[in-house]
Amino acid sequence: MVGEFELIRQFFAGDAGDDVLLGIGDDAALVRPRADLAMALDTLVAGVHFPLDAPPESIGHKALAVNLSDLAAMGARPAWFLLGLTLERADSTWLAAFSEGLRGLGRTHGVALVGGDVTRGPLTLSVQVSGEVPAEQALRRDGARPGDGIYVSGTLGDAALGLALWQSGQRRGEYADWLVERLHRPTPRVALGLRLRGLASACIDVSDGLYADLGHVLEASGVGARVELARLPLSKPLRALVPGAELWDTALCGGDDYELCFTVPPDREAALARVSAELSLPLSRIGEVRDEPGLALCLADGRFWQPGRRAYAHFRAEDD
Repeated sequence: MVGEFELIRQFFAGDAGDDVLLGIGDDAALVRPRADLAMALDTLVAGVHFPLDAPPESIGHKALAVNLSDLAAMGARPAWFLLGLTLERADSTWLAAFSEGLRGLGRTHGVALVGGDVTRGPLTLSVQVSGEVPAEQALRRDGARPGDGIYVSGTLGDAALGLALWQSGQRRGEYADWLVERLHRPTPRVALGLRLRGLASACIDVSDGLYADLGHVLEASGVGARVELARLPLSKPLRALVPGAELWDTALCGGDDYELCFTVPPDREAALARVSAELSLPLSRIGEVRDEPGLALCLADGRFWQPGRRAYAHFRAEDD
């Protein structure tokens, strides 16, 4: 069994760029920012944020991806990250796969692991990521205004369905492979976030479900919205496997999509269409910001609809 410092050296050292003055191996990292810093931290607990039997490479990927998604929602370019890793035991095979998933995604986005901590206990991962954004150009939640279009990237609800399939043992098949991949290896929309600077009036990443996360934007901006359910971007697998009204519940309240939801003034929508084409990424206009408070969900026949479930919240039982 490898010791703590050998574990760090073997699986996590390296990958630093010239903006890292002092990386892994000292009491703290030294970096040289070139713009405003955006910082985010997420903690993933085994059995809560990922299945206990999830592949270790996917766990590593997801631990970083969810943080990169936060930076994408701010329009920040990722630069460095710290890792807090709590392990029940030091399994070299598991660590090699975990490290490859984590550092592989880091290399894809040019973000360096510059330090952290390793301890013994129940499997828990904390990643703190820092990124750079030019002064006054960060995307925020509080800028949506009446008349702005509401957009979402990619498709919704796939990860929630992937989790249901994984938990039921349906992990392979025509649709299951793709849906499980959406669960375990989300795609942080970093390139889109960078292109939304100067275009989007507000932005958030969809981690807890569109219904909850769009609600955060509306609350921060002091506005309401109307969303047309028929315009929600839904994948072919989701439409094929989820029946009736459950389709809307899954798309609106299922978590772990890590797409971006954002608002765009009418005079910038043509420029947004060019961004969508250049990135080869579908960006769907699903509704419009309104003066009237609240989030109205509208069916094709004009009736209003309410979700049959709520987004996950860690302490809901205590709060209720």
